[in-house]
Amino acid sequence: MGILEGKRILVTGVLTDSSIAFHIARLAQEQGATVVLTGYGRLGLVKRIAKRLPEEPPVLELDVTDDEHLASLADRVREHVDGLDGIVHSIGFTPQEALGGNFLNTEWDDVAKAMHTSTFSLKSLTTALLPLMDKGGSVVALDFDNSVSYPIYDWMGVAKSALTSTARYLARYVGDRNVRVNLVSAGPLSTMAARSIPGFETLAEHWPERAPLGWDVKDPEPAAKAAVALLSDWFPATTGEIVHVDGGFHSTGA
Repeated sequence: MGILEGKRILVTGVLTDSSIAFHIARLAQEQGATVVLTGYGRLGLVKRIAKRLPEEPPVLELDVTDDEHLASLADRVREHVDGLDGIVHSIGFTPQEALGGNFLNTEWDDVAKAMHTSTFSLKSLTTALLPLMDKGGSVVALDFDNSVSYPIYDWMGVAKSALTSTARYLARYVGDRNVRVNLVSAGPLSTMAARSIPGFETLAEHWPERAPLGWDVKDPEPAAKAAVALLSDWFPATTGEIVHVDGGFHSTGA
């Protein structure tokens, strides 16, 4: 019996089989969960990638900045499962104008898009699905260490800082429903999303030598395992927490 036996988990952000979200969905199924995926923009691609999972899950369209999509989400999920025990928030977007060293010149409209998609969506996704979590459950969001600044990450780093704070406040307000909210802060991984960041190699190049355990930018499984553990019942009294899965990079100095 797996640690997610009988659980019903919604996973966002599966775009390719190199994404952390894909491996979370795969491991969740291997651990006994029923999985529902959401995607947006390239739904055909998401459906093709879904066929590579151990069991092909349903794929629902979801734009987390669209109020109509969010309002109908719970009903659309109910067409496939009778409730949810877990939600995986693996959603992030920042316009190119807000990355790559353009921090001082970025316009508010671009910052607002980054914050809406990458940060506020954690709250809006969770509240849209709370009616399906009447027995409690676990929300896990994917983060990136934001205790310091990084070259080229710019406003996405600011959005991740806000995501951290959002998770803490969300944990405060849904705790009385027995819903936990935690973050997995992964090191840099060579996903499609990461490769879209100009200068990603600059961000990642020193990670393996600085991380006490080393770091493989091509291996999303350690982060996925942490997310699956947090989705399980093995962390019943943990909420508002950040679990770093980065080889220990965050804990080291120069």
